[in-house]
Amino acid sequence: MNNLRMTSHALRFPVAGLLLAAMALPAGALDFTSKDGEWTFSLDGNVNVDYIWSSCQNANSAAIVAGGLACTGSASSSNVSNIGNGLLPAAFTFGVATTQAGLDITAHLGLYPGVATNDGGSPNLQAGTSNGSSNTALGSTGLDIRQVYMTFGNDAMGTFTLGRNIGLFAADVILNDMTLPGVGAPGSAATAAPANTTLGGIGFGYIYTDWLAQINYTTPKLSGFDFTVGVFSPINSLSEGTATVEPKRAPGVHAKATYTLPFAEGDKLYLSVAYLTQQQYYEATATPTVAATPYNYSGNGVDVFGKLDIQAFELVGYYYHATGLGTTALFDSGAFGLGQTRKSDGFFAQVTYAFGPLKVGVNYGRSNLDFANSADAVANPNLVSSNRKGTIGLYYSLTKNLTLLAEGSQVKAYAQSSASNSATTVNVGAFFKF
Repeated sequence: MNNLRMTSHALRFPVAGLLLAAMALPAGALDFTSKDGEWTFSLDGNVNVDYIWSSCQNANSAAIVAGGLACTGSASSSNVSNIGNGLLPAAFTFGVATTQAGLDITAHLGLYPGVATNDGGSPNLQAGTSNGSSNTALGSTGLDIRQVYMTFGNDAMGTFTLGRNIGLFAADVILNDMTLPGVGAPGSAATAAPANTTLGGIGFGYIYTDWLAQINYTTPKLSGFDFTVGVFSPINSLSEGTATVEPKRAPGVHAKATYTLPFAEGDKLYLSVAYLTQQQYYEATATPTVAATPYNYSGNGVDVFGKLDIQAFELVGYYYHATGLGTTALFDSGAFGLGQTRKSDGFFAQVTYAFGPLKVGVNYGRSNLDFANSADAVANPNLVSSNRKGTIGLYYSLTKNLTLLAEGSQVKAYAQSSASNSATTVNVGAFFKF
């Protein structure tokens, strides 16, 4: 390392911008510059840990809500305690950057470990252990490698992004959710088998953007506008039952337009519109009386996001509408039968205000899902109609890099039959970024 020199950079609060900043590959917490000045290597990340306590719907009174996100207690207790990561796993992200022939070129790798005891490689889809539980003695935590991508371009030509990175649809809302450093809705943290991450506001006003293999092009900024368009590797549905997955015949397509209007120093209005479309191809399993039947359907979604920053005040608003994408995650419960699509929509609103080092905020989100048709209504009367969540949060910057936080969240899940479940979660913890 004698041909490298190291510099240190402080990262600025709010924490909700941390993940967004990491994906843009800025100067990291630590930068190593080659002696000839041609290469810069960066390291940044975070460690976050919370105590998470949930009061779930009593098992004796719990309704069946297929796709509902309110936790349900056991026969003996309605309370669940866990210690784990929040909406973000821990992160150690590495970058390299250089300028050659007038092009700014970067590469990025993100490693995201958790603290929950599980042997799965992803914080969302756990492989579990031999007895079916991912929270047993002698286990270890999982490691999620969700980012590996490169960029090249410049201010005049725009920028190309190639690799695995966050999607465009619903990215702005999750990156500005105040529960990003915290917990929000507990998800699996309110179960006997916690994963590495919680839900935050996922499924409550927005669909999870996901991490997708993609090739994008972003234009240079022009009078505050820029545009991104690209293709991504098509992903399979989460809810096609026993149907056989067929290879996809074309990539998914996504696009995004953004506009930034600066006011006084630090004050600004940011707006964005994103779009996603992808085809699904399946073959329904044959029965003794019916031959295997091929079918396909299209998943489409559009969203609108806005954020107003005025001094210590921040206001966020978001809305999405989708067909065939489902709810909570991309292609989760988006279709019924042989590709009859369900419509979904949702909204998210948030207000925060910083009193010096203390940031106080409240947000509310709701995601809705409709039946595909009357046959769907007959077959799935307990399908989720809506998931709703409200959160109050306190985030105190003990130092410029260490934040202490406390949140309280109320979750309600409604079935199409109007039956409902509710749950409450309280969490306290710390978020250290570097």
